[in-house]
Amino acid sequence: MSIRGASRLVGINRRTGQEWVNGRNERIGTTKPGRKAVRPAVQPLVGTRRESLAHPRRDEWVGRRRRISDRYLSEEERIRIADLRREKRSVRSIAAELGRSPSTISREIRRNCNPNLRPSHTGYYRPFAAQRRAEERRARPKSRRIDQLPELRDFVQARLDERWSPQQIAEVLRRDFPGDPQMHVTHETIYRALYAQADISLRRELTRRLRTGRSIRKQRRQPDRRAPRFSHPMTPISQRPLEAADRAVPGHWEGDLIVGPKNGSAIGTLVERSTRFTLLVHLPNGHSPGYFRKALLAAVEGLPPHLKRSLTWDQGAEMAHHYAFSEASGIPVYFCDPHSPWQRGSNENTNGLLRQYFPKGEDLSKYTKDDLDAAAAQLNTRPRKTLGWETPAERFTELLQSDPTNHSVATIC
Repeated sequence: MSIRGASRLVGINRRTGQEWVNGRNERIGTTKPGRKAVRPAVQPLVGTRRESLAHPRRDEWVGRRRRISDRYLSEEERIRIADLRREKRSVRSIAAELGRSPSTISREIRRNCNPNLRPSHTGYYRPFAAQRRAEERRARPKSRRIDQLPELRDFVQARLDERWSPQQIAEVLRRDFPGDPQMHVTHETIYRALYAQADISLRRELTRRLRTGRSIRKQRRQPDRRAPRFSHPMTPISQRPLEAADRAVPGHWEGDLIVGPKNGSAIGTLVERSTRFTLLVHLPNGHSPGYFRKALLAAVEGLPPHLKRSLTWDQGAEMAHHYAFSEASGIPVYFCDPHSPWQRGSNENTNGLLRQYFPKGEDLSKYTKDDLDAAAAQLNTRPRKTLGWETPAERFTELLQSDPTNHSVATIC
């Protein structure tokens, strides 16, 4: 419909309808004195020419205000909430229609309603008034509660002088002032007041009372903004062949390092998933990516092709040359998800068994290759319940003998 026809149908003046669609001009000198420039109240359909000219994307600026994120309720959603409330719809049905959590809708109605009216009154929740309240509440910057209340600030400063942590202070405030919400702050609020260093915030010397002693907050990268760990992209474990999951097909390996004090020394460990056969990688020259690639290639050199199906590793820096290793050995490398050691369960269990031979806190560089071979031989000749009380060496020998072209059974085992 045209703006004139839509305005007549709604019952407003055509010029008012024009302002609802396009907003009032925000350029200086084009608005009438005493009249505020406002953004459009009606959002046009996506993809129309009017939207491309008058309405920027959500991540752009409208006048001097940035469009709010989609995680917050929009004015259109508030209008829809008001309409559905008039239809006597429940909070859960409103939430389902808007694709929001029921608690979000309940909190929105409770925060932005008219507290002087009954919930059944038609004016209890008005969408445009609710939008204004939300925008006023979202306005920044806001003064901190610690800056506004001297009693609260003195309480926090006194406990920081006694070397209390911000979390301890926040919990004691709730315990000592149960009926005074103004005295309740989170530990994050205390940290922000310490690091902001405004003129009326907490004293600067109080940062030395913190456990870390930092005067500024250490910035940490967000997971979705991390730089790639390796120069060649990693292949995630989700792309590993499904045959590796049930352990029915041999030739799929798991690997990791056991390290000495301060990561100064290490031993590489390889475990075959179906037989639990263990290979140990001697690292006399350290575990930098270059040295580690050469040592790992030497460890798998004698394996037949049917036992070189895959290698699963964590995202340790020692595998930075994984691409070169795969090209030289023919073994594709798959990487576990961060903080997911259960994706290499056999290897983690073996590393725990190896600590009986290489205790934590010891310098692992003092062990020779013969020491590593002796420890691996003992592990591989132990009967395992999961193998029907056969040994990993017996199972692995059967796999090697099943390959007629292989003549290195004795060398590997």
